[in-house]
Amino acid sequence: MLDVERRGPIAIVTLNRPEAMNALSKGLRKALHEAMVHLDQDPDVSVVILTGAGERAFTAGLDLKELGGDPDAMGAANDQDARSNPVRAVETCRKPVIGAINGVAITGGFELALACDVLIASETARFADTHARVGIMPGWGLSQKLSRLIGIHRAKELSLTGNFLDARTAADWGLVNRVVPVADLLATAVQMAEDMASIPVETLAFYKGLIDEGYAQTFGDGLKTEHARSSVHNREVTPEKVEARRRQVMSRGRSQ
Repeated sequence: MLDVERRGPIAIVTLNRPEAMNALSKGLRKALHEAMVHLDQDPDVSVVILTGAGERAFTAGLDLKELGGDPDAMGAANDQDARSNPVRAVETCRKPVIGAINGVAITGGFELALACDVLIASETARFADTHARVGIMPGWGLSQKLSRLIGIHRAKELSLTGNFLDARTAADWGLVNRVVPVADLLATAVQMAEDMASIPVETLAFYKGLIDEGYAQTFGDGLKTEHARSSVHNREVTPEKVEARRRQVMSRGRSQ
């Protein structure tokens, strides 16, 4: 149902229900939460990659068969508990999460993709918000995140038609960072994760948190947050630490 593979400081988390388009059943959501909590707390993990099994789907979102057979299951669409809400589960991880979008990301699956910090899409990846077509309103952030990422008019086009957005257009619109051939998806994600993992994990977590906190505020408040948090952090940085990091940066620049 959920696979976790370790490659040094990188953890690859795979939603593994390909026969159901990796739909987010209650069991899978619970497993994802447990995995993300564990990886967040593991000092040997610096970066997480989240992907789906197979080439057909990243995830089709909530398991509609499960919802249709359980009158209490509909509460999952608005549940804010990270044990049931996969978006919150991913957001509990203070470390960078790279979404390797291997196929369709539909509705709740689209929301899960947007919970990642960076998105790399295969050429066959597609995104769709079918909330309106299913008759369920988004409760995991899609109605607010999407317009802020691609603009309100494009967001309304996607959400009010339920039409698919192909990977190339998603990149043109700034929804994903890059598009790569199917065969190169995981390798590209791992390479990016290795680049991130070359930075101390505590620095990664601090900077990710700084960006996220400021993004949720007005620009002016975000600048105040940056000043307040960086002032405290930078007072603890010694000249010796700066020199050591400077040498690492120079060495990396010569090797690229």
